Amino acid sequence: MRIEIRGDKVAVTEAIRDYIEEKLGHLDQYFEHKEEIKAYVVIRVRNGEEIFEVTIPTPKFTLRVETSHKDLYAAIDLSIDKLERQIRKYKTKMKKKFKDTLKYEILMQEQETEEEIETDIVKRKTIALKPMDEEEAILQLELTDHDFYIFKNADTDTISVVYKRKDGHYGMIDTE
Repeated sequence: MRIEIRGDKVAVTEAIRDYIEEKLGHLDQYFEHKEEIKAYVVIRVRNGEEIFEVTIPTPKFTLRVETSHKDLYAAIDLSIDKLERQIRKYKTKMKKKFKDTLKYEILMQEQETEEEIETDIVKRKTIALKPMDEEEAILQLELTDHDFYIFKNADTDTISVVYKRKDGHYGMIDTE
């Protein structure tokens, strides 16, 4: 796995870089073509806490974790644990759904661009919508660690949004 590390107003020392590369290197065991996988890491400080963010887009799914802790090394460890849980959860669900085949591709590729525009928009994302069913969208929602997920509903051929409700259940917004 190739790792791109960026410090946002934080100096990334060689010791930090080595620690991150060692920890993320343990995730190589989960990927078939690990040389094609690229991990994007951002380290920043907010309100006295170290924030460690990792995004790993793959052909089958996108992993994203953001963890904050007073100690950067603890934040890194927490993030790696979350990533491993996400990968195992995804593989277990796909094996169950597709009877031990992982040939199915999760259909959304996310490209993140951070742009500062003179309005209140501080981050912009472009997504490619490909058809998937509601169950797959919920799985992707859990993997991205966000509150909502936009997808093209394969059943209705419309753009839909699945979101996590405060009561722990899921909600669905469909377009006409």
